Amino acid sequence: MDITRQTFPNQLPYLIAAIANAHFVAIDLELSGIPGKQNNELKPRSNGLPSLQQRYEETKKAAEQYQVLQLGITCVGENRDRGVYVVRPYNFFLNPVPDEKMNVERIFSYQSGGGFSTIVPFWVQLTGIAVSFLLNHGFRMEAPFSEGVPYLSRTEESIARYRAAQRQDKGNVGNMQIQPTDTGNLELLQRLRKEVVAWKNRTTPMPDFLNFSAIGYDQALHPERGLNSFQRRLVHHYIETEHPDLVTITRQGFIQIIAYDQEREDAVQEYRKNVFEEKVAKQIGLRWLVEAICGGDLSAINPHSFYTTNKVRREKVAADFIGVRKQLKGKSTVLVGHNLFLDLIYFHACFFGPLPDLVEDFQWIIHRLFPRIIDTKYLATHNMANPALARSSLEELDEKLSNHVEPVIELHPEHSNYAIAKPAHEAGFDSYLTAKVLVRLSTALEKSGLHLAESSQCFNDDETYFTPPEARSPERSSLEADPGGVTRTALAIPACLSTSEESVTSSQGQSTYTPSSDRCPFSHATVFDLLGDIPSDEDLATLSLQPQKTDRPVSAKQAKRNKKAEAEKGRRMPGWESSFWETYGNKLRVNGTLEGVCDVGFWPYQDGE
Repeated sequence: MDITRQTFPNQLPYLIAAIANAHFVAIDLELSGIPGKQNNELKPRSNGLPSLQQRYEETKKAAEQYQVLQLGITCVGENRDRGVYVVRPYNFFLNPVPDEKMNVERIFSYQSGGGFSTIVPFWVQLTGIAVSFLLNHGFRMEAPFSEGVPYLSRTEESIARYRAAQRQDKGNVGNMQIQPTDTGNLELLQRLRKEVVAWKNRTTPMPDFLNFSAIGYDQALHPERGLNSFQRRLVHHYIETEHPDLVTITRQGFIQIIAYDQEREDAVQEYRKNVFEEKVAKQIGLRWLVEAICGGDLSAINPHSFYTTNKVRREKVAADFIGVRKQLKGKSTVLVGHNLFLDLIYFHACFFGPLPDLVEDFQWIIHRLFPRIIDTKYLATHNMANPALARSSLEELDEKLSNHVEPVIELHPEHSNYAIAKPAHEAGFDSYLTAKVLVRLSTALEKSGLHLAESSQCFNDDETYFTPPEARSPERSSLEADPGGVTRTALAIPACLSTSEESVTSSQGQSTYTPSSDRCPFSHATVFDLLGDIPSDEDLATLSLQPQKTDRPVSAKQAKRNKKAEAEKGRRMPGWESSFWETYGNKLRVNGTLEGVCDVGFWPYQDGE
C-alpha cells in the first residue's frame, strides 16, 4: 500500500495499530547514496579487510551525508489458530524538505561521480551510482518532494523546540545595532519613541492601541510601503526592552502596540503553544511509526485530530487509538531487515539523530532502541564456512523459498499490490520479501536443527565492498574462488523445497542426513545446501544434537517453552522465547570485514528483560 503525504494523516492510526498487532515488522530503505568504494582504500587494512569499526566509520560518514528517500514497512501478524502469517506491506517516500517554520536545516544530497560524493543543497545532480541505480529501477525522482511524508528526527525536534522557546522568551531579546549611516532607521526609531510616549500620556482611555507603520503606508493604496522585516524586529525590540508594560502584535505592514494584560498573554501563549505542538506533531510525521516500533512516546499525537466526516466514526477511531497507544507503551516490536547493519545506521541518522563515533556505542544504542532485531542475511549465511561467498541476495532467497508450503503466508486483502506486481528495489516490496524470507527460512532452519555455533571465517566481501587486488594472495586473483576452491554460484535448491521427482523420492526414501564430524567445511556453498540435509522423522528420533552454549541456564519455564516449540517445528516460525534466536537473533552480517558479524547484544525472551 502506497502512503503519501496527502493520505498519511488519515492512515496514521491504522498504521500504528498494524504495528501494535504485528508479530514482527520488516523494513527496507532506498538511499540517495552509499559508502563509496574509492574511500575504502584510503585507510590501511589488516589482511586487505577493514575492521568492523572502520566499516562503521565509512557507513556513518555516508549516512551523515546522504538521505533515506523511501521506507518500506511490512507488518506481519501471526494467526496461530489458522497457522497463517498475514502481511501488510507499506511504501513511503520521505520528504527531504522540513517545514521552514521549524527552523531546522537539512542538507539534501545525491551520490554522484562513480562513488565519490557531491553535496548539492536542494539542487540535485542527476548522475552517478545511486541515481542511476534508482532510475534504472523505476524510481520517480520527484516523488519525495511531491508525495513524500514529512519527518523530524528526535534531534531535529529538539532543535525546533529550543528555537521556538527562544522566540517566545521575552528576556532573550538580544541586541540590535543601527549603523550611524543608516539615517532612515534612526529616524524611524526616533519617531517610534515620540509616538509611544505621546500615546501613553494621552488624557483619554481611547484609543487603547497604537498602530505604528512606515511613513506613507496605506494598506489599500500603498501596501508595499509597510515595515520591512528589520524594522519590525526593531519595533519589537524597542518595546520589549524599553516598555515592558506594553506588548506588540505583528499586523500586515504595521505593528500594533497595546497594554500588557497577564490573562490575555497567558491565553495567547497557550494558543501559540497548541498551534506549535500541532505543527511539530505533523512534521514528526513518519517518525511516529518508528517510535511505535521501538516503544517510544506517542502521547503527543492527538487522537481527536484524525480527520473523518462522521462524528461517531471519529470518536471510535480516537477511542481505539488510545487503546493502541497503551498497548505500545514500553513495548519493542521485533525489527527485521536484510543486510540490516547498513540500514540501521541510516535509520538511526534519519529518525533519531547523530551517530556515535564508536561501533560499540552504536551497538549499545541500537540494543536499547530495538532489543530484538533479526538480519535475514545473517540467517541465510550463519552456517557458512565462507559467509561472504554465499549468494544471499533477497530476490534469490525469496525465489528458492517460494515453494515452501508451510508456514502459510497471506497478503492482507487491502494490501494486494504485490500479489501481481513485483517492483524490485521498491522499499515496500523489498520489506515484503524480507518478511517472507524470515518466516520461511527460520522455520526451515529450526526444523533442520542447524542453529550451530557461529563460523568465524570470513575470507571475502559482499556486493558493496571489495578487497584491493594488491591485498589478495597470488593464487586468489578474483572473487570467483575462495581458498577452499568453492565458487560463488547460484543458490542450490534444497531438497525440502524442491518439487522434482528426485527430491520427492529422496524425502520419502532413505534420508540423506549424515551427521558426520569430518565433513569438509566447504562442502556446503549456501544455506540451501544445508537445508537439503534436513533429517527424516526417524533420524530426528535418534539424533542427539549438541546443546547450544548460553550464558544463562535453561529454566523450567524455558524448558516448557522449548518443548512446545519442538512440537510446532515446521508449522510456524520459532517463537521469540525459543533458544533458536540466541543463535540467530541480534546478529548482523557485515561481510568484507575481519569480524564478519556485528553482535548487538543478548536476545531477551520477553519485553523489558
